[in-house]
Amino acid sequence: MAAALLLSFEMEGFGTMPATLNLIFGPCGAGKTTYTHALARRDGAVPFVLDEWGARLFGPDVQGPLDFGWMVERLGRCQALIWSTATAVLGAGTPVVLDLGLMRREHRDRLRKMAAEAGLSTQWHFVDAPQAIRRARVAGRNETQGETFVREVPPEMFEMFEAIYEAPAPEELEGAVLNVTHDGGIGAPAAQPA
Repeated sequence: MAAALLLSFEMEGFGTMPATLNLIFGPCGAGKTTYTHALARRDGAVPFVLDEWGARLFGPDVQGPLDFGWMVERLGRCQALIWSTATAVLGAGTPVVLDLGLMRREHRDRLRKMAAEAGLSTQWHFVDAPQAIRRARVAGRNETQGETFVREVPPEMFEMFEAIYEAPAPEELEGAVLNVTHDGGIGAPAAQPA
């Protein structure tokens, strides 16, 4: 289905230019959502942030402590809807930025395979920061509930995410845009190459 979509647009004098699927990945608190929105603004892309979709679609249904199994099942449905919508946007010639977490290698491999099967032009972006900085960011986000706040991430949930996160293998970083901050700030995407 997605492979049949037209994934490019014509530019006078330049031939066919594919719309890019940007895939953001990294650990909890790394700044993925901030980076996603900045990249989308910079490139005129459509951002898709799994946490935002999940909160809007299912947040009002949460009663009491978050049940992990309940959440995973619903986020899986969100991912499927995001994927079908994103491929349609790409088919219309507009770049897309996906922030789906992609904390586990098997999830990144699955997306890599789906994108290849659909013939998509992809760019991976790895966003990271030291654990102490990420932990402080999450605590600050919980307190201020600012622009990227979706739901509180208590310390035990942060630790759970740390336990399931799989750092990328060296081959996963080949050709990826690396955005790693060490000073507590959240890195913005580098200027677009000329």
